[in-house]
Amino acid sequence: MATANIGFEEKLWSLADKLRGSMDAAEYKHVALGLLFLKYVSDAFEEKFEALKNEPYADPEDRDEYIAENIFWVPKEARWSYIKDNAKKPGIGQIVDNAMIAIEKENASLKGVLPKDFARPALDKTRLGEVIDLFSTIKVGDTNSRAKDILGRVYEYFLSKFASAEGKNGGEFYTPNSVVKLLVEMIQPYKGRVYDPCCGSGGMFVQSEKFVEEHQGKVGDIAVYGQESNPTTWRLCKMNLAIRGIDSNLGESHADTFHNDLHKNLKADYILANPPFNISDWGGERLVDDIRWSYGVPPMGNANYAWIQHIVNKLAPSGIAGFVLANGSMSTSNVAEREIRRKLVDADLVDCIVTLPGQLFYSTQIPVSLWFIAKNKAPKDLRDRRGETLFIDARKMGFMVDRTHRELSEEDIRKITDTYHAWRGQSKAGYYGDVLGFNKAVNLSEIKGHEYILTPGRYVGIEDVEEDGEPFEEKMERLTSELAEQFLKSRQLEETIMKQLGGIGFEF
Repeated sequence: MATANIGFEEKLWSLADKLRGSMDAAEYKHVALGLLFLKYVSDAFEEKFEALKNEPYADPEDRDEYIAENIFWVPKEARWSYIKDNAKKPGIGQIVDNAMIAIEKENASLKGVLPKDFARPALDKTRLGEVIDLFSTIKVGDTNSRAKDILGRVYEYFLSKFASAEGKNGGEFYTPNSVVKLLVEMIQPYKGRVYDPCCGSGGMFVQSEKFVEEHQGKVGDIAVYGQESNPTTWRLCKMNLAIRGIDSNLGESHADTFHNDLHKNLKADYILANPPFNISDWGGERLVDDIRWSYGVPPMGNANYAWIQHIVNKLAPSGIAGFVLANGSMSTSNVAEREIRRKLVDADLVDCIVTLPGQLFYSTQIPVSLWFIAKNKAPKDLRDRRGETLFIDARKMGFMVDRTHRELSEEDIRKITDTYHAWRGQSKAGYYGDVLGFNKAVNLSEIKGHEYILTPGRYVGIEDVEEDGEPFEEKMERLTSELAEQFLKSRQLEETIMKQLGGIGFEF
């Protein structure tokens, strides 16, 4: 299987998905992703092993040679060649479990991370062997960044497909790539500390590293900090970042951000987040006096404004944050939330609000918004935008990739980011101007006049509709004729249905 082919990930997924049979997507996720990770670390190790064999005076079994190049040490019983040779044996499940245990034992950073449930009776060992054979056809070693990116691409693609298959639950660990890319391109994390308080499988970090590399920066220019409350998702994230070679601080284990903040003293330069929407059982009653609630105590029944204030609390003096929230957060009439929103606006923290179209997320069909918070609106290298907020209405953007899911195109992402960067005064972004129906820069007094509601549609107006040149009388005649035709078809369809029902004994 040629790894350079376009659509490589899709082909691999199609084959792997057939092998799962009746296995639930949530269960199979750990089989497929765990094996992909095992394949990656083994390939990287074995390529280095072969290179050392050809070097005079080098010892291929010297683990320091691998550690020096950030390659995981893989014991003999965990190497893919051994796994592949035993793929058809009934005990293959235990062999894979032993390999995972051995790798964790030899690499402290992977302790408690890898899945180790391949020997369970419910897992069809024949299918497991077939998946191993399938993954054996791809080469995903670490001799160069392109090889590493191949596995990264496959891993991310599999994550997205599992998220789609799992529906609502899938949204807990995966944020759609186009949304992540938009957030990253908007705040441009070139250099500094990047934090995600609910990091899922790590997509924000992966995209941030890509951004740095694409803009001629060094991967080490950003330091990654994250936290995730779901133990399974925390492990997925650790594997995802390990595959990419991204050093990160995700804490020693999973933990609830509100009740066990693992990064208490962190002040981040960039914050990217997709918090779970409208959580009601977040335990707010136990945090009434929390120091993070600088702008008011969030309501017990909804965590949205707790997330906002946590993010504000974690920002460095010149930090900037971009995060996803349900649209209700912009205009909620809840007394506590309305008061917190007023204080956030009066403190001049709200830099930009973007409304997105619906159907972007696997976990929900509702439309969402992006909030951008800036601690310093008058930095030396940008325009002084104090007392001003940019509103962008992007609800009409995107395209349907299938019957239920929408994505933002590269052009959509570029249009939104260019508008934001031009408004901020970035020299390369060009001239900023309000566009009726799409974007408007609004001063604080106007937001106050709208009772601190932050819905872009209130401010950007309605775009002008181009005249098509068709005279009114002719247009009305054409439209009423088309409507009459539709009514006729409707009546004919109704009569057909009535006859069909009558034929099987049901009369109206």
